[in-house]
Amino acid sequence: MNFTFATPGKVVFGPKTAEQLPQIVAAHGRRPLVVTGASPARRQGLLDALGRDGLAVTLSPAAGEPTVEAAMAGARLARANACDVVVSIGGGGALDMGKAVAALATNAGDVYTYLEVVGAGRPLAKRPLPHVAVPTTAGTGAEATANAVLTADSQRVKVSLRSPMLLPDVALVDPLLTVSMPPAVTAATGLDALTQLLEAFVSNKANPVTDALCREGLRRVSGALRAVYEDGTNLAAREDMALASLLSGMALANAKLGAVHGFAAPLGGLFGAPHGQVCASLLPFVTAANIRALRQRAPDAPALAAYAEAARLLTGSADAAAEDGTDWLAATCRQLQAPSLSRLGVTAADIPELVRHAARASSMQGNPVELTTGELSAIAAAALD
Repeated sequence: MNFTFATPGKVVFGPKTAEQLPQIVAAHGRRPLVVTGASPARRQGLLDALGRDGLAVTLSPAAGEPTVEAAMAGARLARANACDVVVSIGGGGALDMGKAVAALATNAGDVYTYLEVVGAGRPLAKRPLPHVAVPTTAGTGAEATANAVLTADSQRVKVSLRSPMLLPDVALVDPLLTVSMPPAVTAATGLDALTQLLEAFVSNKANPVTDALCREGLRRVSGALRAVYEDGTNLAAREDMALASLLSGMALANAKLGAVHGFAAPLGGLFGAPHGQVCASLLPFVTAANIRALRQRAPDAPALAAYAEAARLLTGSADAAAEDGTDWLAATCRQLQAPSLSRLGVTAADIPELVRHAARASSMQGNPVELTTGELSAIAAAALD
């Protein structure tokens, strides 16, 4: 039982904790670079609070999912303004951008030196700027992960800048910041959190600590995800999903993911598909394929027991089998109107290239069973409609 566990330096969780942001930032620096989503005016209250505390704010809005070029531009902006701390406020894209900017601001030079897949993947030479991550969605768990996912436009692929030093110094999670999410965003981000919890739970890299986090997260998702989709003002459900998202980030950072995320990286790069929607499109089909493959090739694998336990947590039935969990996932994805791959622009002709890229994705290393090219192709085909 050998494992390591890494997590943010400090977690501050709960309703109205966002009011503590100025004091938290001031403990790390006086000249924050603040990364927001494309509409910083939506976070004007937090920005004003930072200004009232005498902090010299440099604003860096991030439109859409972060790219390699945008991260480099943000790092140049941080250096030009002598910023000494990074604050990211927004969804997973803004938080990933914050991590990347914090790292590249102190590690000048060619970003491809540090990128996986399309670069050399070398370790960071210097510690990043301090980083305070403030999620406004409940899904990615990026406030608790040690990588920043960036789109390399020239290669049409999503890749990671990865280092234990990318873990935020503070994860400030206020569920009230997620209340403004519309139903479609609530669904996509919530299904992303669910995917991360399930994939980390059955991962071949799971350990007792990540298992405990996933159990708690899955239990909360089972009652909250459908409820918060139907009523976004349900504060108890918002709190449960914010916590589940945080737990999913902690778990995936230490236990790896699986084939859903193996597909997600090339789908995002090749088709520009939003990450949460990709996870929703694939989750039931990957889960079913994994369970079939495990029963055929590794019937004594711990992952089968984990799938069965997850099914009991999600359905609330003490008699649930692994396949019942798959049925629950499929029903939930239908209720939350998860898109098919075809709605995201994928066609049958794209499957061979998609599978070729997915098979090489780093997330595949955590999948509980090695899936064949035929099985991967069948998953993509099933998810088309």
